[in-house]
Amino acid sequence: AEQGEPCRHPALRVAADMDFIAKIIREDAANVDPRTVLVILMNVSSSIGIVFLNKWLFQFQDFPFSTFVTFLHFCTTAAGLWICARLGVFEVKSLPVKEVLMLSLSFCGFVVLTNLSLQLNSVGFYQVAKTLTTPVIMAIQYQFYGKTQSTEMQLSLLIVITGVIVTVVTDFRLNALGSMIAALAVLITSCYQIWVGEFQRSLQTSSMQLLYYQAPMAALMLLVVFPFFDDVNEIMAYEWSTTSVVVLGLSCLAALSVNLSIFLLIGRTSAITYNVVGHFKLTIIIIGGFVLFGAPLSIPNLCGVVITYIGLLWHTHLKLKPQTVQVDMAGGKVTKT
Repeated sequence: AEQGEPCRHPALRVAADMDFIAKIIREDAANVDPRTVLVILMNVSSSIGIVFLNKWLFQFQDFPFSTFVTFLHFCTTAAGLWICARLGVFEVKSLPVKEVLMLSLSFCGFVVLTNLSLQLNSVGFYQVAKTLTTPVIMAIQYQFYGKTQSTEMQLSLLIVITGVIVTVVTDFRLNALGSMIAALAVLITSCYQIWVGEFQRSLQTSSMQLLYYQAPMAALMLLVVFPFFDDVNEIMAYEWSTTSVVVLGLSCLAALSVNLSIFLLIGRTSAITYNVVGHFKLTIIIIGGFVLFGAPLSIPNLCGVVITYIGLLWHTHLKLKPQTVQVDMAGGKVTKT
């Protein structure tokens, strides 16, 4: 047996890992303060809210201008970050505009495609399809960066892919255009997430410092581009109601809140708590999609969602496993990473 390994049998090792995960969550809960609770609530409500608000706008308010909505999100985020920087929430760092420009282009692309996917697909399909980002990132990293993963990690992502396939082929709103947009959104999102990591390491900057430059650049890009996707005359002729104005305004605020809360949540909690919150949001969004938007729930479709969720839980366990083993070798001390 390897030195420092607490258990020989795989089932016992999993049980030991889960025990350490539970310890970290309990430690987070024991040391929690009202501000951390507020940040968690802010992240959960805004992440879930932006999906439901956008879908409500597209489906019930007959406002199909998803690219224009994205443009307004970028404007709100840019203005909000400027205010936060002036209030000292984060420190503005001088970054090379030329390098950030290409990242902003991909940032612009993935958000536009993600909103378009939400417009064309059911909420369940949209959310489950997004889980493909992780296996696509792994494939890109293997192909272009030579990064490999363990067999267990590959199997967990194979389960995720299987669940997504089952969900897709049994979705009541399955359509070629929506599926193509969803696939393209996953690809661009995966590339963007890899590039963000590379940029943050090379420029030694935080996500907020990077987003401070990205948001206004992306807004300027969409100001030029969105008229090619959304008819400006139709937007001008749209009959606004109090409901549509409120929903659009809340959607813009939710976009800003999502970005701020992710930054604050990672700084206040452990990686495990952050992942648990993520799984909770995934569950609520999928259930809410069926309840709020009248999506029929078939047994095969439900099975696809469950398979995907099992794969995600296993993947999260494996991803967090190295820190728990390290904690055990340190004499049982729980260390947050």
